[in-house]
Amino acid sequence: MTTILENKIEKVKNVAPKGLARHDSAESKKAKVLDTSDVVVEEGDTATKVVADKVPAKKFGTRYIEAVGRRKTSTARVRITEAAKSSIMVNGKEVPAYFATAELQKIVTEAFEKSKVSGKFVMTVLVRGGGIHSQAEALRHGLSRALVAYDLELRTRLKKMGFLKRDPRMKERRKFGLKKARKAPQWSKR
Repeated sequence: MTTILENKIEKVKNVAPKGLARHDSAESKKAKVLDTSDVVVEEGDTATKVVADKVPAKKFGTRYIEAVGRRKTSTARVRITEAAKSSIMVNGKEVPAYFATAELQKIVTEAFEKSKVSGKFVMTVLVRGGGIHSQAEALRHGLSRALVAYDLELRTRLKKMGFLKRDPRMKERRKFGLKKARKAPQWSKR
């Protein structure tokens, strides 16, 4: 006995995609469905199509939420995954090993602690560019964005603390005729 879902999947396998001409073999371009556990079936105008990955953000399981945070020239790619125990890995190292001072460690975990998220996450972060302090702030920015993607109700709380704002302050470029951005060479009267 076949279910309605299996019947609809069979229909999709036997229907050629829209872009095929009549002489093209529909057999070679069949729709492939690997796992039917997370499959949502939608009825279209011409044929039934199978759409996977239509799962809300909170029901990720082993999937992750990714966000990018930036500060000065630092970029942090943050991935969070729900887990039984919380941990943060930065470029393959634990936070105390990567960020040596207590101040930098506080900056990194600030968004997670102040948002009071009821859940444990494994966070893996890739940080590139800039100095160690701007990397910590980029990580906080990316983590805040990822938490908002996980739960939209956290947005107001994190926004009030200023963790969602991309700090636009950058080093000013050097101008020709000057030594730095604004420092001029010593002026002599004669």
